[in-house]
Amino acid sequence: MVRPALVVGDLATDVVVVLSGEPAPDSDRPARIRSRGGGAGANVAAHLARLGTPVVFAGCAGDDAAGTGLVAELVADGVSPAVRTVAGAPTGTIVSLVEPGGGRSMLADRGANLALRPEDVPPPSPGGHLHLSGYTLLDPRPRAAGLAALAAAVAAGATVSIDPASSGPLARYGVDRWLADTAAATLVLPNAAEARLLTGCADPAAAARALAGRHALAVVTLGRDGALWASGRELVHRPAHRATVVDTTGAGDAFAAGLLSVWLADPTDPVRALEAGLAAAAAVVGRAGAR
Repeated sequence: MVRPALVVGDLATDVVVVLSGEPAPDSDRPARIRSRGGGAGANVAAHLARLGTPVVFAGCAGDDAAGTGLVAELVADGVSPAVRTVAGAPTGTIVSLVEPGGGRSMLADRGANLALRPEDVPPPSPGGHLHLSGYTLLDPRPRAAGLAALAAAVAAGATVSIDPASSGPLARYGVDRWLADTAAATLVLPNAAEARLLTGCADPAAAARALAGRHALAVVTLGRDGALWASGRELVHRPAHRATVVDTTGAGDAFAAGLLSVWLADPTDPVRALEAGLAAAAAVVGRAGAR
């Protein structure tokens, strides 16, 4: 039986700009531009729901048409929203500039997401699961909500997964501070750069082992090289699935959801969990947008 999940994080509109070539300063360059539902937390929630996991998403939206539409999209995906409308604030917007080959740069206006309060987050189901987007901890405004959600999950006997979110903001926030904040997490889901930053280990396998010394489980994503699972003395690697890369936006969110969809039903099968995460990531990178 799959345990229910509570996801806490950002809800945003992704404006995905797929460039036809290198940027042309002071000139024009053709591009394909699409708007999609986004936000790291909302992405994980949407993918989890599509994969059959009962999921509640807690976050904030602006009092605008974008927020109304994004919440409706979550409902259509099967997510139960616990989204507060913030008067006078815009819904978050992220512009993703996708270069030929799939690399991307992100421009983020988090908008109403920064207004998240502890009382916006419902209590997790006893014995359920909390997935916390690291972005919630990396800004002082929603940080209290993230810490309260983590404490409530532990008190309820729920497991907790945390995605560190982004190495730049993480470095500015402070590694020691982040490690202290997230000490109670069951599972951490960094990419290779974040794992190096958190541990000081250049080798991803060594970094995964070091994180597994702090948490019950660490899963490190390696981009084109797949992913690593570390738990106790166990270290499992699975290669990435073949994919034609169009846009890497949201690949980590899809991976997290795929892995969690299996792990929440059976925490004893690392190969199956990794394969589910890698399959979800491969599906997302083959198209523009995070979902």
